Amino acid sequence: MDAASTTASSMLIHSYSASRHSSSSFLKPSFCFAPSARTHNLRLAPATGGRRGRQHSDRREDNMARIVCRHAAPGQPALETEAPSAPETSQPFKILPGQAFPLGVSQLDNGINFAIFSQHATSVTLCVSFPTADQLDITWDGMIELALDPHSNRTGDIWHTFIEDFPRSNVFYGYRVDGPKGWHEGHRFDNSVVLIDPYAKLVEGRRYFGDVSNKMSKFLGTYNFDELPFDWGPNYKLPNIHEKDLVVYEMNIRAFTADDSSGLDSGMRGSYLGVIEKIPHLLELGINAVEFLPVFEYDEFEFQRRPNSRDHLINTWGYSTINFFAPMSRYASSGGGTLNSSREFKEMVKALHGAGIEVILDVVYNHTNEADDEHPYTTSFRGIDNKVYYMVNDGGQLLNFSGCGNTLNCNHPVVMELILDSLRHWVNEYHVDGFRFDLASVLCRGLDGSPLDAPPLIRAIAKDAALSRCKIISEPWDCGGLYLVGKFPNWDRWAEWNGKYRDDIRKFIKGDFGMKGSFATRVAGSADLYMVNKRKPYHSINFVIAHDGFTLYDLVSYNFKHNDANGEGGNDGSNDNFSWNCGYEGETEDGNINALRSRQMKNFHLALMISQGTPMMLMGDEYGHTRYGNNNSYGHDTAINYFLWEQLDSRKFHFRFFSEVIKFRQSHSVFKHENFLSKDDITWHEDNWENPQSKFLAFTLHSENGEDIYVAFNAHDYFVKTTVPRAPQNKSWFRVIDTNLEPPQDIVPDGVPGISATYNVAPYSSILLQAKS
Repeated sequence: MDAASTTASSMLIHSYSASRHSSSSFLKPSFCFAPSARTHNLRLAPATGGRRGRQHSDRREDNMARIVCRHAAPGQPALETEAPSAPETSQPFKILPGQAFPLGVSQLDNGINFAIFSQHATSVTLCVSFPTADQLDITWDGMIELALDPHSNRTGDIWHTFIEDFPRSNVFYGYRVDGPKGWHEGHRFDNSVVLIDPYAKLVEGRRYFGDVSNKMSKFLGTYNFDELPFDWGPNYKLPNIHEKDLVVYEMNIRAFTADDSSGLDSGMRGSYLGVIEKIPHLLELGINAVEFLPVFEYDEFEFQRRPNSRDHLINTWGYSTINFFAPMSRYASSGGGTLNSSREFKEMVKALHGAGIEVILDVVYNHTNEADDEHPYTTSFRGIDNKVYYMVNDGGQLLNFSGCGNTLNCNHPVVMELILDSLRHWVNEYHVDGFRFDLASVLCRGLDGSPLDAPPLIRAIAKDAALSRCKIISEPWDCGGLYLVGKFPNWDRWAEWNGKYRDDIRKFIKGDFGMKGSFATRVAGSADLYMVNKRKPYHSINFVIAHDGFTLYDLVSYNFKHNDANGEGGNDGSNDNFSWNCGYEGETEDGNINALRSRQMKNFHLALMISQGTPMMLMGDEYGHTRYGNNNSYGHDTAINYFLWEQLDSRKFHFRFFSEVIKFRQSHSVFKHENFLSKDDITWHEDNWENPQSKFLAFTLHSENGEDIYVAFNAHDYFVKTTVPRAPQNKSWFRVIDTNLEPPQDIVPDGVPGISATYNVAPYSSILLQAKS
């Protein structure tokens, strides 16, 4: 974090907390901390030398602390022994009150400062341990516990301490926090749990993704001030691609290379480094931005911590954040852990940027992993200060606008700064190019859950200097019914996932009646939604398919979701998919049905890539990936979600079509207008707008160089003979695309001449003609 953002953050939180309490000086020497009932195991006594330090005759004996550790389950008597793994130092640790900012762990002069916010806590205990080099599991056993004195270690609502000569790395840490027990007041304090620091920049847990032998692993914060700054290289530069030129590829880092067919070594599969190995595929496809499903630390075994109907699932999508600063540690190669995950994430970003590909993160600030009150999974915020971090009603019960049991209190000043600090961290430290905000309507709710017209957090993100170069994209709805497509508070900066685009394109292409006008509006840039103030067509993120819902293949192969494997009795996943199975539910050997499905997938892809706005496609659709009708496959760490690389070869013509259409879009500015279309930009060849039975639409996009583009979509189940308009002067029409033709004639980028005055457009097909000399 840069100094300016640290200062801004400090000023806001400090002013909030200082108005509630007052405390005296930072860094005033003190060697006596009031022991609490739970932290009697911190003893102040002369150090005994050995691994933890040599005695110095020039120091007063009462300045030396012999630290002991706890060997007991929470709530049981502690067996106290000297900490066996404390690092070797030249002197005992000297403990001082410390300072309130920055929050988290920071290196100050000759020691380490710890600072954590909790407004309602009555006691806070810092817990630390020193892992061995070969330690692969995280426990709370043997942690050294240091109770913070509320008089000398608290400034406003921030608890802090400074430990002189403390290790600069190889330390695990967390907090025990206690406070009022009144659930009816919104409190959920439980000092039997060692909690993750919300500002921990790195979080350590189990080392290997899906390691069932270690599924109950704990998670703790860590840090590394010994590592040299990452070398971005002398020729490194950010891609800085204009929004109108983006083609976004939504993908899951683990699933992209986890399958054996990726051809990568086992230690590389499913990792950040695995993505680097497959950059040539992304370039061949033609995309220039990746939108990663969540990469913040999460627990893939969260469903398996207690017996339930979903205890066979492994969370592979990651929409269950544990910490907002730490990269997912199990995406490191070969079980490398959190330090390697941080470095390898940067290596991945550097490689993608070097290839001209931007990195957008799907971020989840609407809820956390800590679930609900019936089955809580307390790891951090809930135990630190539930009433601040989460929305609660007047009876102290959690509000649930996320559908996941809790709702982050995003517009509370402290939570807002946490989110802003997190975003700045990912931009400054990891050089990411943008963010897509999951269930972003939650971020538009006040402290009581009511919608806000001008949400402070949304405005702050739009106006923040550190985020000014970033793409900021909302998913403009939530699970509480706050649907804001086209109405999301935006300050002319925010783009939106355009859910109306998805629905209208699906309905028209599959042949629904009365959809031609809506289809035309969507491909023309959704001016009905976004032509307000200074908003642009590219503020519409156009998509037909996303991670949740059917894949493109399943959209044309299933009328109904098939989610039995998810363990929720078929109650999960959307029922409104606007899909059509083309005559048979699921897999079939019928050649006619399969040909129609292939045609429909091409029609959808063409519609997406010729639309004004920013297109986004889903990983795997370039070869026709199927999840066999499962439209909510979040919990399957299997081939259902994996990218199946061998299918690229078996479906190479499908891939070729998708790739060439993307490249055709990229090379023709008529699809990428910065402003909304005028009558000089487009001609609609239509005099039948009011007829709901009409499912044919044709139009011409006019180019400044005369190389106009004519496009026609036929969603009827019969041929439509259409009149092709006269080509511009000294030009003639070339056929570039006809989705009814067999590969490779379905797309010929240079065009095929000889187009007559009429064209017979096949059922459920589309064509694209280009005027050329």
